[in-house]
Amino acid sequence: MQKIGLLVITLLSLCCLVLTDCSVITAPYRVTKQAVKGTVYVVQGAYNFTAGTTNLLYKVGKFTFKVVKAPLDWPLVNRDIETIDGLPPKEAIREGRVTTASYTVKGKTYHPMSVKEAANYDETGIASWYGYETVRQHHGAMTANGEAFDPNGLTAAHKYLPLPTHVKVTNLENQRWIIVRVNDRGPFPSDYNPKSGDRIIDVSAGAAKKLGFYGKGTARVRVETIELKEGQV
Repeated sequence: MQKIGLLVITLLSLCCLVLTDCSVITAPYRVTKQAVKGTVYVVQGAYNFTAGTTNLLYKVGKFTFKVVKAPLDWPLVNRDIETIDGLPPKEAIREGRVTTASYTVKGKTYHPMSVKEAANYDETGIASWYGYETVRQHHGAMTANGEAFDPNGLTAAHKYLPLPTHVKVTNLENQRWIIVRVNDRGPFPSDYNPKSGDRIIDVSAGAAKKLGFYGKGTARVRVETIELKEGQV
């Protein structure tokens, strides 16, 4: 598989499609990559997530992503996160200090990759899905970078990738694959299952359904960062 350098994506300054509160973004957006079988995935729509933006809608290839900024009073999906960049999680999120910041969970400190390091990420291991219990909450839940968690969306939690990063996830048991937006932290060892921390990624329930392991609960997967390229709406 050909290794390509880091790609900086400039603004797609066109329409926000069907979102009524979507903002047009003026700053460049940095993403990590690894070309998947030589393919560069085209981004279409208003793309980026900066201060003042409440809703985003964009497509990467055939996959559509809706990003909604969560109110700061919403709980984190993973409530075991104790600090981010040495701050209370909500304060770090408010200040935008989460992309590659170190964070602590149950007293253990995790050190995410730099954007440059993440550009070559390619790992095989066990995936599960998480977060469907948030549907029962009165309001909603917030990911570790401040986005509203959608259990039916195409998102994922990862311990070490920058937030956000787009990755290709392939279910090696049936060869189904999708692209997901990594916007949360996890999976971590739980009190009931310490080995849960050995998983390399947890995807949303919606992503697990598309990958064909929602009912089974886990699958062996390959996770690769991808390269994105600006396209026309």
